[in-house]
Amino acid sequence: MTTAHHLRLIDGMRTRGFPPERTPSDWGVSGPGYHTAFLRAGHQPWDDDEPSAPEHQAQCLAEHDALLTLLAVRWGEPQVMSLWSAQERMMAGEVMADPWADPVAGCEFLRLWRVEERWIAVGLVLEDGGPGCELTVLVTVVDPP
Repeated sequence: MTTAHHLRLIDGMRTRGFPPERTPSDWGVSGPGYHTAFLRAGHQPWDDDEPSAPEHQAQCLAEHDALLTLLAVRWGEPQVMSLWSAQERMMAGEVMADPWADPVAGCEFLRLWRVEERWIAVGLVLEDGGPGCELTVLVTVVDPP
């Protein structure tokens, strides 16, 4: 996917209604009050023509940074939200409600914008020492934890 495609997807998520229950979609999952898109997800099989793990992660990081730059042009600089305290609460047994459970479990930080009554959150997870990379976007009316 290109950054232009990511922007179109985010724009669609911002205007689309929310389903009454958690439902998978072509690009992620939606539920009451939220849409989550997995722009780049998980592990990918590697062969001789594929980039090495560091190259793959560098590409993912570049894609993340390009998306943040374009969103900042639209809506200004994002709030940077550390998820450390929410992760600590989760590890202590607190149940984190959707749509925040997945980002809290996986991301160290989120970049957040508040646009027209909705939160737009961008998260990045890079697997330590491996090729894994996850880039996700959350659009929700549910306030962050």
